[in-house]
Amino acid sequence: MTNGPLARFKVIDLSRVRAGPTAVRQLADWGADVIKIEAPEGDAGLGGERHGPDFQNLHRNKRSLTLNLKAPDGPAVLKRLVAQADVVVENYRPDVKFRLGVDYESLKAINKRIVYASISGFGQDGPYRDRPGFDQIAQGMGGLMSITGEPGRGPMRVGIPVADLTAGIFAAMGILIALLEREQSGEGQWVKSSLLGAQISMLDFQAARWTIGKEVPGQAGNNHPTSIPTGVFATADGYINIAAAGDDIYRRMCKAMEAEHLAADPLFATGRARLENRDALNETIAAITRTKSSADWIEALNRQGVPAGPIYTMDQVFADPQVKHLAMTRTVPHTVLGEVEVVGQPIELSRTPWSIRSATPEAGEHTDAVLAELGYSAEEIAALHVAKVV
Repeated sequence: MTNGPLARFKVIDLSRVRAGPTAVRQLADWGADVIKIEAPEGDAGLGGERHGPDFQNLHRNKRSLTLNLKAPDGPAVLKRLVAQADVVVENYRPDVKFRLGVDYESLKAINKRIVYASISGFGQDGPYRDRPGFDQIAQGMGGLMSITGEPGRGPMRVGIPVADLTAGIFAAMGILIALLEREQSGEGQWVKSSLLGAQISMLDFQAARWTIGKEVPGQAGNNHPTSIPTGVFATADGYINIAAAGDDIYRRMCKAMEAEHLAADPLFATGRARLENRDALNETIAAITRTKSSADWIEALNRQGVPAGPIYTMDQVFADPQVKHLAMTRTVPHTVLGEVEVVGQPIELSRTPWSIRSATPEAGEHTDAVLAELGYSAEEIAALHVAKVV
């Protein structure tokens, strides 16, 4: 087994569905020893089919311990784990952890160095504290759906669970910051992220258009809201993206299209003019791009330093030579599924690589081994099974 830069940290994963597991996956891929706590009866399908692509991609590099936290002896097992751990990650509704007695203050009393991460829909307090969180709800409340899609067609969700994913990634970043701070203070702390907060943060310049400029952004479809021309253009055999932001790149685009007159046309000569006459410019460009194939235009535009690229289906994404060069997938043997190809990490470090060390485990696959590591005897482990604690 290859050790990674986080190999010295033990992580207890109490989370399920997506946001929490996304945070933990970041730690697991970089070497952390992750123990996934699972209810013996399963999660009622909330995490998806165990042998399905989603579940397998989310939970690699973990060990699985089944544990009934509602059983009288369940929390005691968890607290023995926490005494030896560095991080706990949970995404219960805010009140659940207190009912179970596994909230931050309770676990801090056992291990003051514990870094405890909570991911919720709307935050750990406030008027919406007790509402159930779901990605699409956060996309709507966080403003993303109001700026996504074509004008006049109604709100549109993004095609990935962006609030879930970013809440998890931000939580992982918070965990790493807390672990770094612990080296100075000697104490852990409570890390909190939420789907709603993450979604608003990801609005970035669109949010700042309101907070600073007091402008309410609207839908722009495939057009960039401020950099013109940037969007999707039809070709002789499909569609491509062109991003000709700024005067210099715009002029280079005109040259690549053998349409230098567009650079001098007063309707399009400046950024302000292009913004005001966006539709007319897009129609003019589209009439030109329809004369050649997508591949021809991508080559011609990039040769002039104009950002342009294809619009791939998922199979085409992973067939692209640059994607292959970036090694954006890894294969791992699975005891049931055989070779499984999972999606990789987008980060590279020059000396300390991430790794796929093991496939997603079967439920409870490592229960006995983890209990033995905690000092339970064979007889005690057997008794926990009989009592349906594990």
